[in-house]
Amino acid sequence: MSKALVTCRAVGLGAVGAATVLALICRRKSIANTVNSFTKKYRTKATVRSTPYSPMPPPKKLKIALCQISVTEDKKKNIETALANIKEAAASGASLVVLPEMWNCPYSNDSFPSYAEDIDGGTSESIAMLSSAARDANIVLVGGSIPERSEGRLYNTSCVFGRDGHLLAKHRKIHLFDIDIPGKITFKESLTLSPGESLTVVDTDIGRLGVGICYDMRFPEMSQLYAAKGCQILVFPGAFNLTTGPAHWELLLRARAIDNQVFVAACSPARSSNANQYQAWGHSTVVDPWATVRATCDHTPQIVYADLDLAEIEERRTGLPYRQQKRLDLYALVDLKTLE
Repeated sequence: MSKALVTCRAVGLGAVGAATVLALICRRKSIANTVNSFTKKYRTKATVRSTPYSPMPPPKKLKIALCQISVTEDKKKNIETALANIKEAAASGASLVVLPEMWNCPYSNDSFPSYAEDIDGGTSESIAMLSSAARDANIVLVGGSIPERSEGRLYNTSCVFGRDGHLLAKHRKIHLFDIDIPGKITFKESLTLSPGESLTVVDTDIGRLGVGICYDMRFPEMSQLYAAKGCQILVFPGAFNLTTGPAHWELLLRARAIDNQVFVAACSPARSSNANQYQAWGHSTVVDPWATVRATCDHTPQIVYADLDLAEIEERRTGLPYRQQKRLDLYALVDLKTLE
C-alpha cells in the first residue's frame, strides 16, 4: 500500500477521496516530468541563446488605409458600406486596406449566431465581397473580422486576401474578450464564441503581417512571437469601448510597437448612433517602430491613411539593439506550437 493511500485513510478519506488525491498526485508528477523533460531538451543555455529570429522580407514602401466604418443591424448595408470604403481607399493609393472588428454585424452576443457565416463552406457573402474587392482593387486586404460558423462552433475571424483575391490566411481571435468592470462594462465573448488556436503570420507582396483581433493586443507574448517570426506590421482589427478605449487603446498600440520595433495598425468601427448598441471607441490608429502615432482620428466614420517605409524597422533596431541585448540566460520566448 502506498504512503499516499495510508495517509488518505489516516485522515478519514474514503476510497473515492483517496483515489482523487492519488490522481492529483499522479497528475502533478506527470506535469513535473513534462516540465523537466522540456527543460532538459529545450532550455539549456546553448539552445536558448541560439534561438533564431526569422529574417524579415525586403523592406518596401506602402500606403495603408484603415476603414473606420459605421456598423448597423442591416448586414446588406454593412457589406455595401465596407465595399465603398475599400474602393475609396484603393483609389486614394492604398496598397494595404484594413476593415474593423465585426464590421458586418452589431457587436453583441445576440448578433454573433444570427450573422455568422460559413467561410470554409463557401457560402459567405461577406467573404465573397472581400475576395472580389481585393482582386478588383488590386490590394492586400485585411478583412476586419466577422462571426464565423464552423463545425458547430462560432469564432471571431479575420480573413486576409492577396491582390488576386485569393484567401491568404484566416485568423481566429485567440484571446476572448471576457471582462467585468463594475459600474462600467461587462462583456463575455465566451458565452457564444470559441477561441482560435494558432498565430497567423501572412506573407504578402507588401510585407509580412502578424494578425490579431482586438483583445489579442493585450497579450505582449503574442506580438513578440510575431516580431520573432519576421513580421513587419502587426494588424489588429478591434473594437475597444468607452471605458477601455480612452485608457488603453493608444497606450497598447504604442507599447506593442516599441516593444517589438515594428509598425502597428488597429482599425475600429465608428461609434454607433444607436445608444442601445455597443459603443466603440473608434480612433483607428497607425504607430511606427519609434512608437510615434503616424495617423489617427476621432470616433466618426472615415478612412485613416499613413505612408509607411518598412526600412525604418531596421533603422530603429540598429539604434536600439534590443535583440542583441536580451538576457537569454535568464529568460526566453518560446513558441510552444513549434515544439509539438
